[in-house]
Amino acid sequence: MESKNTMLSLAQAFHTKTISFLGAGSVVEAIIGGVLRNELVPASQIYITNRSDQERLQSLSDTFGVQIERDKKALIEKADILVLAIKPKDVAEACQSLRGLVRKDQLVISVIAGVSTDFLREWLGVECAIIRTMPNTSSAIGLSTTGMSRGRFADEEDLATAKHLFEAIGTVYALPEEELDIITGLSGSGPAYIYYMIEAMEKAGVEAGLKPEIARRLTVETVLGAAQMLLTTNAEPALLRKKITSPNGTTQAGLEVLDSFSFQEAVVSAVLRATERSRELGAQFN
Repeated sequence: MESKNTMLSLAQAFHTKTISFLGAGSVVEAIIGGVLRNELVPASQIYITNRSDQERLQSLSDTFGVQIERDKKALIEKADILVLAIKPKDVAEACQSLRGLVRKDQLVISVIAGVSTDFLREWLGVECAIIRTMPNTSSAIGLSTTGMSRGRFADEEDLATAKHLFEAIGTVYALPEEELDIITGLSGSGPAYIYYMIEAMEKAGVEAGLKPEIARRLTVETVLGAAQMLLTTNAEPALLRKKITSPNGTTQAGLEVLDSFSFQEAVVSAVLRATERSRELGAQFN
């Protein structure tokens, strides 16, 4: 009962907050959509701006009823929660422009790949609470897997507030910040690996004689069913794989081809390389 009361208190407190977004890309659109669907705050308490794409801002305003604020200083002044959704290549310039504007009592949430909370704090020039996050593109349909870490001046209440926000677009895992780059390589980039595999399976179905639309449906529903099987049974993927691999059968034949191309090694290498790239992005700032 106490946890329910705590959750209710958090929701009530959150409902009074104003959220400002610096950046207006697809992740911001997903977060705004999730916030409004879950009625966390009304659209009148959400402000957006970006570098120069006024058409994009107007589109989001027309779709969600959120407020456009072209004056960056005014945008920040209004914010209880400031969400930084800036491209990594623009982060140094953007943070310099924010220096002296962010207040100590504000919660700053970053969705910038590879950029540490210490870097952001130093560039912002204030000892404010910073939460670093890494959602993925499934946020667009409310199924993001978001990794989240708190900076040195953020407390458990700040983390709970950020989790409440990002749970509007999926599941949230609070982790030490040194693990965020791994989350970036695994689940941040992960949907692209799955789509890449689906592209290949679809192509094979068509080459074998299926109509493209049938190959698409069969492939997608197969992937969906396999993922749901893992979630429902909580079984090890290797065990489920072995259960459908009969000796000298069709599955074994297919798996032998994948092994000949070092399929598992390639996937592991992809995740590790993406993780390394996230660290490289951070290193150029730190």
